[in-house]
Amino acid sequence: MFTKGESSGIPWERGKVLEERQLSIRKKHQVTLQNRERLSIDGVLNVESFDDLEIALETDAGMLVVRGEGLHIKELNLDSASLNVVGHISTMEYIGDVGGKKGKGLLGKLFK
Repeated sequence: MFTKGESSGIPWERGKVLEERQLSIRKKHQVTLQNRERLSIDGVLNVESFDDLEIALETDAGMLVVRGEGLHIKELNLDSASLNVVGHISTMEYIGDVGGKKGKGLLGKLFK
């Protein structure tokens, strides 16, 4: 029998404990842009892809694509869910829905 907080060593259970720990560490999503040259993001879950023109990342608020020129990831810390980018930032765009949730369209609101 295991006490609270103790792990049996079963892989799926360890994953669950790790996921719970990551959820407790995550911060609220926050984006700070300074002079279109320095970008700090909290709530970063994963960096999907990056090059000097585009960075695609998963955040607590959904997928975010940052575009610009000379983009460089200065710091990425997934333990603290933070990312720092330098370069010329031209656009930031959220893609898709948060957690796969879809809002009701006009027809959905009319036909409840």
